[in-house]
Amino acid sequence: MFFGTHTPRLDEKGRLTLPARFREALGEGLVMTKGQDRCLYVFPRADFARTTERLAAAPVTDKRTRDFLRVFYSGATDEVPDKQGRVTIPPALRSYASLSRDCTVIGANARIEVWDTAAWERFMVAQEQAFSELEDEVVPGVI
Repeated sequence: MFFGTHTPRLDEKGRLTLPARFREALGEGLVMTKGQDRCLYVFPRADFARTTERLAAAPVTDKRTRDFLRVFYSGATDEVPDKQGRVTIPPALRSYASLSRDCTVIGANARIEVWDTAAWERFMVAQEQAFSELEDEVVPGVI
């Protein structure tokens, strides 16, 4: 399970240093792809394989499903962190998420999300009030 907010920076080679608390779970490799809301999703390899199994059951006769799967898989890349816990974010994914130097890495339960820091801050401002109001609708009785 991943949680927390971290603010690493991309280096000049497009490498991101993973937060120390996430490195063990990602040490054997990870899969990075386009996420929703213009962020990147990062999964441990084993979790990505399980996600792929579940997505394989999706009805490809539905155009929306096909479109989602195309975007999701076309941007996917597998990486292995180096000894310093760095992974290279390919140029196409950096462009998709508008990543430049300042990044925000958040834990999102079974995955990590990588955001441009300014985009993350805008998202949080826009969602803060909705977060306060949606608990009973979105996750009734859980918290």
